[in-house]
Amino acid sequence: MPAAYLIVESHVTDPEVFKQYMVAAPEVVKSFGGEYLVRGGRMQVLEGDWQPPRLTVLHYPDFEAAKAMYDSPAYTQARALRAGATAMFNMVIVEGV
Repeated sequence: MPAAYLIVESHVTDPEVFKQYMVAAPEVVKSFGGEYLVRGGRMQVLEGDWQPPRLTVLHYPDFEAAKAMYDSPAYTQARALRAGATAMFNMVIVEGV
């Protein structure tokens, strides 16, 4: 089975509230075999006009594990902690090669 990557584009508007999510989410991610590869950090657009304010990339053993994490009660609770902390939060899962 190919690995999967969860990619998040976000714009954090309330860092103090967002910190609660950043404390809760990693434990849930790890429990489904996920690993953070990118969590913010320096970025430079090389082509195109996409200007993401913040990117996060996570690795999962497979697509099903990433989807199960997202649908889990524990991640539902973690998501609730970021309510009102972002102006935008886009997330996709993509299979790797």
